[in-house]
Amino acid sequence: MARTDILYIGTNTKMYMNIYQTVDFLTKLHELTKDISRDQIKLFVNPSYTALAAARKSVPKESITIGAQNMCWEKQGQFTGEISPLMLKEVGVEIVQIGHGERRTIFKETDEEENRKVLCALKHGLTPLLCIGETREQKEKKIADEILRIQLKIGLNQVTPEQSKKVLIAYEPLWAIGVEGTPASKEYADERHKVIKEALVEIFGKTYGKDIPVLYGGSVNNQNAAELISMPHIDGLYIGRSAWDAENFNKIIRLVLPIFIKRRKTRETGAML
Repeated sequence: MARTDILYIGTNTKMYMNIYQTVDFLTKLHELTKDISRDQIKLFVNPSYTALAAARKSVPKESITIGAQNMCWEKQGQFTGEISPLMLKEVGVEIVQIGHGERRTIFKETDEEENRKVLCALKHGLTPLLCIGETREQKEKKIADEILRIQLKIGLNQVTPEQSKKVLIAYEPLWAIGVEGTPASKEYADERHKVIKEALVEIFGKTYGKDIPVLYGGSVNNQNAAELISMPHIDGLYIGRSAWDAENFNKIIRLVLPIFIKRRKTRETGAML
């Protein structure tokens, strides 16, 4: 089965939940979704650093994959305040988020820095979730596609086609994330996903590039999740605050999974004709 035949859906809790809240959230989410075959869905949660160890122990790794929200580009050294891939692996982390819009805008991280982190993650057996997205100004100037291509080509520089089998991409337009974010229309999001997928094929070739899941993130909620996942180029959802309540996250998962499965079967039928 291709990676894009599995629904990738996850959330990043940012700097909100403490250890107790994280464990409570994960425990409830596991119980609510344990009847869903993990052959159909890849469910992941990226808690705060302090909650990672407890998070991993709280639920089976086959049920929910635990990720980190950021990582240093070196395995060790004089980097006060940073966290290394070795430390993340020690507590059972499998995914590391790289280049989230808040890291790029608030902490001024560059595409080159994100590339170093991607390469470091792959070197140490972690799955990099590379986040990309244009600003509102770039969208208004109609250069979003160019920005996305640059972020991909720099961020994935020196990643081999074989390594790309562990890469995930999240498209998060900066104007759509956060408390004051404006959700992108399903058409706009799908158009950008199409561009991203074309760029991935340019970078890695058709065989590898087409099989890299591209998730949409940016004010995803109960009202727009179904229409977003119905679009042909969107492989999954990276949800913010709408997913921070386990019961509501479960509702979104059960809403979008049948749509995704139907879309996949339609694609498979079309490919056979």
